[in-house]
Amino acid sequence: MGLLPKRNCTWRNLYPTQPVPVILNPMPLVRPILRILDLLTSWLPSIRHEAEHLKIGRRGEEAAYFYLRRHGYTILARNWRSSGRRGELDLVGWERDILCFIEVKTRTDRSIVPAELAVDSEKRKELIGMSHLFRKRVPSGTSCRFDIVSVYLSDPIEIELHKNAFESPFPNR
Repeated sequence: MGLLPKRNCTWRNLYPTQPVPVILNPMPLVRPILRILDLLTSWLPSIRHEAEHLKIGRRGEEAAYFYLRRHGYTILARNWRSSGRRGELDLVGWERDILCFIEVKTRTDRSIVPAELAVDSEKRKELIGMSHLFRKRVPSGTSCRFDIVSVYLSDPIEIELHKNAFESPFPNR
């Protein structure tokens, strides 16, 4: 009879809604775990059967991802797509308090035309449209910019970061 609640007892009294504070600081473990995961990711062989140009693009995006992480970016999304529009954002990340939409262009060698010039007006329109869909997920007034990372898969790999590569015709909301 001691297991049944009393008549004036409510379920709120039996099951408190306040969370119990946990005093555990996971921050010292986060950085080493991320480094280990980054190393494992870079060492894993590809098991996909895909076209050579797609493999080259994926290798470039991987190199750009690790390069940006080393240079202080916090990457939020990779290959972000939305059902509301055709296109893809290669990388989305924070550099301090600025939201960066990053397009990665990869080449196997340095040809006459630099890789970043492949981002033409049509590609810019696509990136701007996709960025507006992504920005619905962040607070209003967030500063953003568009960066381009050029990756050359020569030996050694060369990476160039072009910050604020082009302006959006729409102001930050």
